[in-house]
Amino acid sequence: MCGIAGIVDYRNGSPSPALLERMLALIMHRGPDSFGIYVDDTAGIASARLSIIDIRGGDQPICNETGSVWVVYNGEIYNYPDLRKELEKRGHRFGTNTDTEVLVHLYEEKGHQLIERLNGQFAFALWDSEKKELLLGRDRLGVRPLFYHQSENRIVFGSEIKTIFADASVPRRLNPLILEDIFTCWAPVNSCTIFQDVRQIPPGHIAVFRSDRAVVRPYWNIRFPEGCDDSIPDRVHEEQIRELLMDAVRIRLRADVPVGAYLSGGLDSTYITSLVRKYFDNRLRTFSVGFSDKSFDETEYQNMAVGVLQTDNERIECSDEDIGRIFPKVIWHAEIPVLRTAPAPLLYLSGIVRSSGLKVVLTGEGADEIFGGYDIFKEDKIRRFWSRQPSSLWRSSLFQRIYPDIFSGDRKRAAPFLNAFFGKGLLETESEIYSHRIRWENAVFLKQFLSEEIRSRNSGAETVESRIISGLPAGFMNWHPLSRAQYLEISIFLSNYLLSSQGDRMSMANSVEGRYPYLDHRLVEYAFRLPPRLRISGLKEKYLLRKVAARDLPVMFAGRAKRPYRAPVVKCFLGGREPEYVRELTSEAKLGAFGYFDPVMSGRIMKKCRNAGGSIASEREGMAVTGIISTQLLHHMFISGFPVPAAGLNAPVRLLDRRTSGK
Repeated sequence: MCGIAGIVDYRNGSPSPALLERMLALIMHRGPDSFGIYVDDTAGIASARLSIIDIRGGDQPICNETGSVWVVYNGEIYNYPDLRKELEKRGHRFGTNTDTEVLVHLYEEKGHQLIERLNGQFAFALWDSEKKELLLGRDRLGVRPLFYHQSENRIVFGSEIKTIFADASVPRRLNPLILEDIFTCWAPVNSCTIFQDVRQIPPGHIAVFRSDRAVVRPYWNIRFPEGCDDSIPDRVHEEQIRELLMDAVRIRLRADVPVGAYLSGGLDSTYITSLVRKYFDNRLRTFSVGFSDKSFDETEYQNMAVGVLQTDNERIECSDEDIGRIFPKVIWHAEIPVLRTAPAPLLYLSGIVRSSGLKVVLTGEGADEIFGGYDIFKEDKIRRFWSRQPSSLWRSSLFQRIYPDIFSGDRKRAAPFLNAFFGKGLLETESEIYSHRIRWENAVFLKQFLSEEIRSRNSGAETVESRIISGLPAGFMNWHPLSRAQYLEISIFLSNYLLSSQGDRMSMANSVEGRYPYLDHRLVEYAFRLPPRLRISGLKEKYLLRKVAARDLPVMFAGRAKRPYRAPVVKCFLGGREPEYVRELTSEAKLGAFGYFDPVMSGRIMKKCRNAGGSIASEREGMAVTGIISTQLLHHMFISGFPVPAAGLNAPVRLLDRRTSGK
């Protein structure tokens, strides 16, 4: 795992090694073990390395035998041993034992199609010095990030946006349209980022840049079948899923350093941990996070899992004050406004992993998206069932089965609330975004805090809903409704929020690599072909995964209902000891100066929560408070006073200088 950065300048020529070094200085947390830079008359590419495979011999950048092809790379190629054998048979000579070197030789054989052969989580930059061509590639599900800024004949790229901003010629400003996207569906839509003129390579895409053209194209898509073959016996699906998941775990344990695991106490991480513990690693170290606020805490289930699996577990407990204190660091690494504080405890947790001497952990992310684990999927199923008999009180009462705790079990109060909330647009079942429409339309509450200037600038733009619909794949409406809902969740939420703000960014902030067995593309593709009844049976989420897990786990885990991971919100900022940055950045003066939020409306909700001691009347208020604070922090860090390093790294840098026109 590493951080990568680079500049290709077809107009002015060779980038400055000093600038490349400053870019690396901003992401040295991603790879503190070694640093390398390659420059020639057109391009400069750079790497900050976290050594996991071939610790001594795998320093980057790495080239082919002739020195014409160079690569910097962030991630893991899990099938690299097989690819290496194949390439060696074809006469390629390897100088290292790292998976990185496979890329340059595979490029010599396959050209741009090399990326289709990779099984892994990766982002890479490959420079062909003879063709003067830059390739930027990203893994299928978007586990690893890769951003770029393009202006005329110049491309600046990096694993994190802050590397791009190390170049003073790149403008720094927030995109008001994307801010509204985030306040609607938590994440940017498509390849945009919150920063104007900075884009991401989308998951499953490869970009090719030359002096005269730039092409960004998909090599893999999220595809569900239009029909469903339900003739295959369930036991066959069970065997296939278990076999694929076992292999996904096996290849993700490939490392020259110890590999640990996160253990939340829920089904997904507990099952992964059980497979590692029983079949691969009898001395597994696990890590868990709990909360001093017991309404969010799952310590009981974590302890039960540790007792059953007998792992060496380390646990931390997060308080409200801890989350408030670390939140600015969350935003610095996430590089995006967030509407929840959930990333903060994960940042703490990765710090514990690193202080324990580990660099790699397996986690359970992705299972809910792939196997149908979220409540929003069950909501969609109930709404469609209810829509066929809108007057049925029995059908509408099914919502109380998935939300039994609404109003503390007061069914008389819960039923009217749930019916009113989920009854909006009930009969519009032909809408492409039926599964998510209520949630997104409910964001009107959040958007009321945006300033008049932001709303007026966005008023003539295409809405986020229409942009999502226009980008849907051909045949989308022929898919099963559950598959449609899963597509929306995966394509918008998974890579742009869950795997970034709660995944890569929070682990790599502490130089820890997260690995995700459920997101092995072979397992994902098979799961997409499962009959919908095996993803959700009745209202039982992840039905088939639970059956598979029951072979290795007690029923207390395999059958346990999903509990969403959440963290305390408003009390972290406005209850008790209020962090100084909150009071400063949410003052009327700062809200007005930054220009994103209405000072009166925003001040009103802040005052309300302060006066209530951090208590809130609704979850939406907590999201609004978090969104306002995180956006203000983002502007403060990246727009008002971005800390471009005056000097480079305070560490040795391996410089490979191939310039012919002077140095």
